[in-house]
Amino acid sequence: MANQLSGSLQERTFQYQNSLPPLPVPLLEGSLSKYLDAVRPFATEQEYKATVENVRNFKEGVGQALHQKLLHRARTKRNWLEEWWLDTAYLELRMPSQLNVNFGGPAPYLEHCWPPAEGTQLQRNSVGMWYTLQYWDLIRTERLAPHKAGRVGLDMDQYRMLFCTCKVPGVSKDTLLNYFKTEREGPCPSHVVVMCRGRIFTFDALCDGKILTPPELLRQLKYVTECCEGEPEGDGVAALTSEERTTWAKAREHLISIDPANKSILETIQSSLFVVSLDDAKPYATPENYTPLTLETLTGDPTIRWGDKSYNSISYADGTFGSNCDHAPYDAMIMVSLCYYIDQILEATDGKWTGSTTVRAMPFPEELVFTVDDKVRRVITLAKQHYLETTQNLQLVCYAFTSFGKAAIKQRKLHPDTFVQLAMQLAYYRKHGRPGSCYETAMTRRFYHGRTETMRPCTQEAVLWCQTMLDPTCNEEVKRKALLTALNKHNKLMAQAQNGEGFDRHLLGLYLVAKEEGLPIPHLFMDPVYAKSGGGGNFVLSSSLVGYTTVLGAVAPMVQHGYGFFYRIRDDRIVMSITAWKSDPQTDAESLFQNLCTSLNDILQLATTSQL
Repeated sequence: MANQLSGSLQERTFQYQNSLPPLPVPLLEGSLSKYLDAVRPFATEQEYKATVENVRNFKEGVGQALHQKLLHRARTKRNWLEEWWLDTAYLELRMPSQLNVNFGGPAPYLEHCWPPAEGTQLQRNSVGMWYTLQYWDLIRTERLAPHKAGRVGLDMDQYRMLFCTCKVPGVSKDTLLNYFKTEREGPCPSHVVVMCRGRIFTFDALCDGKILTPPELLRQLKYVTECCEGEPEGDGVAALTSEERTTWAKAREHLISIDPANKSILETIQSSLFVVSLDDAKPYATPENYTPLTLETLTGDPTIRWGDKSYNSISYADGTFGSNCDHAPYDAMIMVSLCYYIDQILEATDGKWTGSTTVRAMPFPEELVFTVDDKVRRVITLAKQHYLETTQNLQLVCYAFTSFGKAAIKQRKLHPDTFVQLAMQLAYYRKHGRPGSCYETAMTRRFYHGRTETMRPCTQEAVLWCQTMLDPTCNEEVKRKALLTALNKHNKLMAQAQNGEGFDRHLLGLYLVAKEEGLPIPHLFMDPVYAKSGGGGNFVLSSSLVGYTTVLGAVAPMVQHGYGFFYRIRDDRIVMSITAWKSDPQTDAESLFQNLCTSLNDILQLATTSQL
């Protein structure tokens, strides 16, 4: 907790924003060289020759002109990628975002003071809400310590998007609305929205300018549940947010046309600090097995979460917690920071509130009731049906590997993240008998409004190492050398990606320049090897380290024949969320996890016997 708070008011949350360097444009030759290196494991000799020729033609022809136009754009924008990335990765997508784009995850609090316990839902929720509101206040008053890499300040802009933010569907493209303001900038919305049994309520989280205490929040939550108990469920309008984007946009337009009050309700939800979902589910969870809880956060009741909100805080009937967040406004590490802040305080206070029990006079929560007609009811029914069909197709496992963790890996002077990534490459190779094109998130927040770059862990060096590991004729020395080479290559590529020297976002920029200029799509992007190696969002392994804290998350696979892989690394364990689509007969998340455990043990044994 301490390292999240600014030690001095002189160092404010957003103070380094103006001094951050602009996002660089890498050298064209360097990006194309890295691209060729990255696609090599996925091409036959003949295919690779054709790709080399393709790249040469691009470099000597249209690529040079596109690169110059990109450099011109970079001279006029501090982050040449920002708007493009938001549009291409999120706002222009038409697939339902609640399962395909959003990330979910269990809140970590069950590991110490809040294990599953009947009858604790509202009391725990009121305490958790209070600390969430404290975090909002830290950002609003700019007292959240700016993040740093060494002594260098990192971009904090995504923290503005954590609260009071919502995506709004459009027929062809969505819009991101952010109502947050710091204290210096002016008034900021301070109401929360609570959803329970298909119904929607709201209340102000402040009374006379002060955040409501846990006893006061508990009173408001009790009022909501008392209103819903024994009553019919609400219309469940929130389920519309789980639909295909254009369908939801048209349904939203129809809602507004029925009654102007509906528009006002939508704006109340959109501008709210966050959504509290009171869920009747009781997803079993332990620190060794988070599977039911994690699955519930991704696939749970769509009538009590607003899929477009930046933060849905989900509170379950057994006293456990989770979240479901739209990915457009920020990356998962922002939510990790919030959850870990709360987790540390709860552990220090044993999850108990010891402050005042006085409840001030304040209005009860107001119910927000949409005016709906038969057409809206039909669309809601269909939305729930479509959502159920998709969620039933998702396989998820979330287990702790407890044989060892960060401590044992670092003892062998290896990078824990690289260690896990190589284990994943070996696990995939073992299971599927071929290399797996892989995306790993590389953070680029050292640049102005930087978010992420693609780091591709399935290198030629990693594939060669996998082959030596599975070759009974290779001795320990050969395996050791191959492992060291693969580790070093991974570390080098990750450092380059974080330093703005990756190639995937650069190639995307060149593609988008051509698109904006109305030019034909360059052959580079139509080469079968481009998609086979993961280009264009076709990675069969979509992975991300969510840090070294108690917080985990989960995402759906990027492609139908792929896997989603989130993991966190602690001193004594590695906790992993793996997803797959059941409709693909080749993929199996449970089997991949077992292969991962074997691979992790294999690498540690190799590192131990070889004294790396």
